Amino acid sequence: MFAKDSSLSPAGDRHFDGMVDKFADSLYGSSRGELRLALLDRLLPEMLTLERQSVLDVGGGLGQLAAWFHDRGHAVTLAEPSGEMLARAGEQLGERSVSLLQAPLQALPQETPGPWPLIACHAVLEWLADPRAALVTLASLLAPGGQLSLMIFNRDALRLSNVVKGNLEKALADRLEGTGQRKRLTPISPLTHAQVASWSAECALEIREVAGIRVFSDYLRRPPESDADRERLLELEQRYCRADPHWRLGRYLLYTLVRTDGSDTAVESTS
Repeated sequence: MFAKDSSLSPAGDRHFDGMVDKFADSLYGSSRGELRLALLDRLLPEMLTLERQSVLDVGGGLGQLAAWFHDRGHAVTLAEPSGEMLARAGEQLGERSVSLLQAPLQALPQETPGPWPLIACHAVLEWLADPRAALVTLASLLAPGGQLSLMIFNRDALRLSNVVKGNLEKALADRLEGTGQRKRLTPISPLTHAQVASWSAECALEIREVAGIRVFSDYLRRPPESDADRERLLELEQRYCRADPHWRLGRYLLYTLVRTDGSDTAVESTS
């Protein structure tokens, strides 16, 4: 059961009203946030077929991803449950013609059913009480052959991070989830690759591409201090983010899932 807290919705999902500044500083204002965006800038064109199609950005937060797609010629709708986050996204997007919709993921079949040729849902499922149901909803919004760019917070990487920090008892007990209380930013539902593979197969979603985001940087004893070291770290991340076994320990896992229109799809599930 989730603790009663103003940051949790009635459904038990974590929303971010009252935390916009902390969210911006912790997730995007840091060197790790910059690295995440730099990796996405390279990986998205490699992993997606981009034809200036319409894009639904689910849980779009502060609008960085919506801006990325807009600037490459896509018509973007940004859906976000937090009114404060949506207002900040509008400020960040400026004069860009992005449609803004305040709605949780669960309401999207009624609010903007599509079908959509391209959906982006980055770092959202881990903040939901029922991420499996959320993936079913996302699949229902896709057009046949449509692409879902999905990024999730990697539970296996979170375990390793706790071990590196010396939290051995916590790792052994598998107490890795956040509670959604106060202003901590540990996701309430971190996911594994095996879960994504299994749930995707159930939804007739085929995994076409997968990459790890930040496979090295989150385990460093200290962050790089010089521009040269930051460049070397970026080069390492880019070189190994799609190489087995390194991608499996990315702090985030980035997928391209394609709706196969109900046909049988064999998806390799490896734990």
